[in-house]
Amino acid sequence: MPAQLNGNITGTIPIHIPEDQTNGYRRHHKHSRSSYSESSPLATSRSNSLIFRPPKRLMSSPDKTIAVINASGRQAASFIRVATAVGYHVRAQLRNLEGVVANEVEMNPNVTCIVGELYTRHQPSEANKDVTQNGPLRGVGVNHELINNLFRGAQLAFINTTFYGDEIQIGKALADAAKKARVQHYIYSSMPDHAAYNSGWPSVPLWAAKHKVEAYVRELKLPATFVYTGIYNNNFTSLLYPLFCMELQPDGSFVWQAPFHENVKLPWLDAEHDVGPAILQIFKDGVSKWAGERIALAYEYLTPKEACALFARGVGRPVKYVRGPIEVKVRIPVGYREQLEALEKLFRPDEPDPKKQPPYFGDPKLEESCPREALELWEGPRGLEEYAREMFPLEEEANGKTWMFDDEEEEPVEDEVVQATAASVEQLRIHDDEQDDDDDDEGLVMTTGRKRAEEEWLA
Repeated sequence: MPAQLNGNITGTIPIHIPEDQTNGYRRHHKHSRSSYSESSPLATSRSNSLIFRPPKRLMSSPDKTIAVINASGRQAASFIRVATAVGYHVRAQLRNLEGVVANEVEMNPNVTCIVGELYTRHQPSEANKDVTQNGPLRGVGVNHELINNLFRGAQLAFINTTFYGDEIQIGKALADAAKKARVQHYIYSSMPDHAAYNSGWPSVPLWAAKHKVEAYVRELKLPATFVYTGIYNNNFTSLLYPLFCMELQPDGSFVWQAPFHENVKLPWLDAEHDVGPAILQIFKDGVSKWAGERIALAYEYLTPKEACALFARGVGRPVKYVRGPIEVKVRIPVGYREQLEALEKLFRPDEPDPKKQPPYFGDPKLEESCPREALELWEGPRGLEEYAREMFPLEEEANGKTWMFDDEEEEPVEDEVVQATAASVEQLRIHDDEQDDDDDDEGLVMTTGRKRAEEEWLA
């Protein structure tokens, strides 16, 4: 069993999730690990091909340890699955042990869990001058003890910071600790500050923080690589959450409304399926190939109309794209509202000229590499059509939806509540249980009692 640490090693805390609390997720969880359905001819051909293959040569396991934070987020969890499968050991920071993904990470024999926040909640003092002045959580510090413990014995690191605490200060502390530990290859999941590319473009607050962390990592001259993730296929939901709501219509079709120009291509990624293999390949290629490079992790480059056409083919229902403002149909806090407002200013829904829409990644050169460079890392991605066909109905059913059953009526969703801010507009932190008053300052909280209450949907 993996050890768990919070500054010190403690015993393992067993987690039991009763079937009636998983909302059907456990029943379908095994299917989410495969990109092929049981009826797919690809699945059959793969099975048959094993009969004719000679036995594989025994290979030694990689003798390296990888430091990972926010380990139950989509990116980190995807990476941990593939890295540990080939023998790497992972030291994984988890905010807590709640939820099916955290339980999966904790039970992995090749993972050492370090449970605790990357921030501290003490009062500002002269002894703690790095107390945050930015971000949703005010007046907290950086948990240097946990961060130093995270990198103990680690040779590699995959770091994806989020908005919990002061993301910039935490990002800097992580980079400092990695340099002190002499980490050989540091992969940071970044995003652009559009204002840094064009003064006429607004900064998107939760992306700009990552840009600043990236700049600091470069200043330290860490042996680092920077990955930029596209829009998650997994963001789509018929629940009434802003920006990526695939709203179910009375006739059974779906409508997606967003400010993106209908004829301008955007980068797309199935984070759950494809981040892990790509990051693993970067580590295998080595820092000599990727030092200082920015890599666009996006396996499809599609306009909103093209994305809806693929989604329609996968889900077997009409899907219409409507260009328009970001509709907020649930309560959201100031922090997340500021993020959405900045996105709407950046991708103006009233701009008719497609050439005036800024590149999603800020840098046009990064956009031009989509999806060629990502496919050099991993050739087996799960596209949007495949996601819509195989995964979207499962996630919707786990969220309490019944539209996929033609003979059943759709159950209404009651009291869909969004109560805080997002790591980026696509990537969300979800809770299931009731929250404290502090939650309005802490993160995006969706209290629906459904599948999205079981996972951390982080960058």
